[in-house]
Amino acid sequence: MKIVPDTKDWTWVLERPCPECGFNTNSFDVADLPAMIRAIAAAWLDALLMGGIGGNLFSRPAPDKWSPLEYTCHVRDVFKLYDYRLALMLSEDNPLFPNWDQDETALAERYGEQDPNVVKQEFRDAAAAVASRFAGVQAGQWQRLGRRGDGAHFTIDTFGRYFIHDPIHHLYDVTGDRYGDVIVNWPA
Repeated sequence: MKIVPDTKDWTWVLERPCPECGFNTNSFDVADLPAMIRAIAAAWLDALLMGGIGGNLFSRPAPDKWSPLEYTCHVRDVFKLYDYRLALMLSEDNPLFPNWDQDETALAERYGEQDPNVVKQEFRDAAAAVASRFAGVQAGQWQRLGRRGDGAHFTIDTFGRYFIHDPIHHLYDVTGDRYGDVIVNWPA
């Protein structure tokens, strides 16, 4: 089954809550991002242990939806990508991010065939790394700039808000549960 590539510009989540997962990217203080990343990673690993909707890590619930394992691989790679991009924003003036095709990566890396135990450890490591990098952002750095090749511009503040929606939204895709409020109010 082939997944139809997602070509939507999701930057609108910076302006209004997501009607699907319910998350509001303006509902938290960006200084809480490290704790939120750790909380979403814990929720992901719990969901992965349960196999998501239907209890099977390898099965796609519909032809246009990834399996829980494929979503977990994607979010792991999002953690790595955003850690890299955040490092660029902290070290360069207004960097242009290298392009990333999530659908091409899923095929090339054979997400649906990866070892779940390896994926879980890589997921933990990637989440810890990006949480640590966000924890290191100093007060005067939240307005540093970065941009994508499609013309989207971010400050570290908006970049963090945009980023955190992705794992929260995909956890909703995997479980059917809305985690946004839980993650925002998670104990540090």
